Amino acid sequence: MGSSGISSIGVYALNGPTPPPQSLLPGQPHHTPGVGDCLRQQLGSRLAWTLTANQPSSQTTTSKGLPNTVSRNVTRPRREGDASGAGEVTEAALVRDIVYVFQGIDGKHVKMDSVENRYKVEAKANLSKSLRDTTVRLAELGWLHNKIRKYTDQRSLDRSFGLVGQSFCAALHQELKEYYRLLSVLHSQLQLEDDQGVNLGLESSLTLRRLLVWTYDPKIRLKTLAALVDHCQGRKGGELASAVHAYTKTGDPYVRSLVQHILSLVSHPVLSFLYRWIYDGELEDTYHEFFVASDPAVKTDRLWQDKYTLRRSMIPSFITMDQSRKVLLIGKSINFLHQVCHDQTPTTKMIAVTKSADSPQDAADLFTDLENAFRGKIDAAYFETSKYLLDVLNKKYSLLDHMQAVRRYLLLGQGDFIRHLMDLLKPELVRPATTLYQHNLTGILETAVRATNAQFDSPEILKRLDVRLLEVSPGDTGWDVFSLDYHVDGPIATVFTRECMSHYLRVFNFLWRAKRMEYILTDIRKGHMCNAKLLRNMPEFSGVLHHCHILASEMVHFIHQMQYYITFEVLECSWDELWNKVQQAQDLDHIIAAHEVFLDTIISRCLLDADSRALLNQLRAVFDQIIELQNTQDAIYRAALEELQRRLQFEEKKKQNEVEGRWGVTAAEEEEENRRIQEFRESIPKMCSQLRILAHFYQVLAGPGPHWCVPAVDRCHQNGCGAAVPGAADDQLRREPALPELQAGLQRALRGPRAEAAGVPGLPRAAWLSRVSPPVSPGAACAGDCGSR
Repeated sequence: MGSSGISSIGVYALNGPTPPPQSLLPGQPHHTPGVGDCLRQQLGSRLAWTLTANQPSSQTTTSKGLPNTVSRNVTRPRREGDASGAGEVTEAALVRDIVYVFQGIDGKHVKMDSVENRYKVEAKANLSKSLRDTTVRLAELGWLHNKIRKYTDQRSLDRSFGLVGQSFCAALHQELKEYYRLLSVLHSQLQLEDDQGVNLGLESSLTLRRLLVWTYDPKIRLKTLAALVDHCQGRKGGELASAVHAYTKTGDPYVRSLVQHILSLVSHPVLSFLYRWIYDGELEDTYHEFFVASDPAVKTDRLWQDKYTLRRSMIPSFITMDQSRKVLLIGKSINFLHQVCHDQTPTTKMIAVTKSADSPQDAADLFTDLENAFRGKIDAAYFETSKYLLDVLNKKYSLLDHMQAVRRYLLLGQGDFIRHLMDLLKPELVRPATTLYQHNLTGILETAVRATNAQFDSPEILKRLDVRLLEVSPGDTGWDVFSLDYHVDGPIATVFTRECMSHYLRVFNFLWRAKRMEYILTDIRKGHMCNAKLLRNMPEFSGVLHHCHILASEMVHFIHQMQYYITFEVLECSWDELWNKVQQAQDLDHIIAAHEVFLDTIISRCLLDADSRALLNQLRAVFDQIIELQNTQDAIYRAALEELQRRLQFEEKKKQNEVEGRWGVTAAEEEEENRRIQEFRESIPKMCSQLRILAHFYQVLAGPGPHWCVPAVDRCHQNGCGAAVPGAADDQLRREPALPELQAGLQRALRGPRAEAAGVPGLPRAAWLSRVSPPVSPGAACAGDCGSR
């Protein structure tokens, strides 16, 4: 005997498969045709032939499926007297008790034991062991009935149980109704025998053995239902549907027949929720049974990110996680179009075919082809809705154009605009940050737009470009607080969220600072070219000029390599990956995910993440040294130009006196001039010391490499420039890297897909740090410069 393990008798609680579902009565319609129909017809014909026959007793039983029995040919008295006798309980009395027990009513001799939770025959009843065992086996049917009836009575009145739970209770009621029809037939037969006085041995009489055979199929059916009741305790909604669906995974066709019928009733509300969501975008889930949840407190601007989520516990097991994600996206796309994009296009125009679960039969038909029909409906609605949403975002709201605009302006992709803007802003940004006014900077921004190729951008894009001033700290200049801003609203704000724009602001500040370093070094090189010709008449100053030139050249090389890495290896490669993903995106979530990956990538590779904080601080210190070099060089050039001006004035005065016929200079004036020139020459070692300190700190911060700046300064000192020669400690510092972790950290940041694509895993994408200083000999750094100039 197959059993579900649900039993009131321990010895019969086998751990076999769930019993086969079969109809309890002949002629009872069944919703799912299958092999169960044959067995139902056999049971029906058996009951009809046996219970309606009222013929004299025969020696053998010819009914189909029953074993041959020998009639005892003993005329049984009317059942009212069955219980009388010498204390022995007759089989007729037990049959009467069992029919009542089938309905959950205690009999005279068979009663419910509340302690052991099972029906028991009274211990004082005088019965043979075989009759007692047979009675207990039959009484188990009443125990199963009570278990199911108790569950339905409790849950039917619980409104919070939801539509799915009420459908499950309705399915159980339907099965109990068929069971009651069988009991009514048995009760009618029992009443007929009492009225007519039937012999105990006749084929049409009710005996315990016949009841055991006739109730075999109903008992297995009730065991299946009782197992479902136990498995579904505490579940509701999609979780309840999953629990029922788990019992369909069996090779027994009778089990599948019964459970699939119940599943079609249980899943009908779930499918109604689903079709209404994917075709209308409506979600009326009063009792939180559907696997899509809505948060009414979320505002419209966060609709896509936060308003709709998945209840993973409510996802039915016959719906995969990928399908549930698509279901969420379909309804979310419809609501996003209606509420955010203000597009009231009917869903019938977005989705070609619509189909709703109008009845449980529709749900049952759908379950027969979950792999094709159901998945086809979900996929069709997903692709068509997502495609329509992306078309609206790209054509009506120019999402791709805004992405390119952010790349050009906030990531400094529009080179002519950025350079011209920096030229125009320089007089303003060198001032203290507290003296800046945003309207002045906005006017400069508009001037830069009109003077460059940025003027050809769409007005919709240009009106979103603006100036933003960051929070001012004491001592900040305009360079420290200036930033470009790009205003986003409406549907595009779903992609460019506040968090994303804050990331863009961080990247812009870093790129703007790096671009400023390039701008400063360009001015330094211009100063070298101009002042070198002016100061040729000051040979003692040539060494200082050479020091400035060497240090600036190394910084220029460093900044150029860093700019190459950031521009090409980080921004361009990451942007190319983003653009390809956006072009191939199937839904808005794919675009958002690709954009977030793009931001995370550039933040990580630009050393702006938490893991690279120490390295970023070191790089900013290098930037500070570049600014310090500009300030020091400006001060040196100012002093040199002032000295040159005085010398020229002195020579001019001397010539003028000679023209007038006087001595060129007096002894006192010549002595004063020589004293001043000597003071200037004595200040040159101080200038060299300042440059040497800058070179020293720069080499410490920039990391390892052939240090051809510091040795050049030292050689100039040895050739008579006046600065002290560094000691042994400084020589060791020049030979060994002060902070080798800088190079290692940068190399980790520079690893990328290009090297991996070339089959060299772990190769630095652009090991620009190692190229900061090309390998040259220390002596070649200033050969021929000191003294010859």
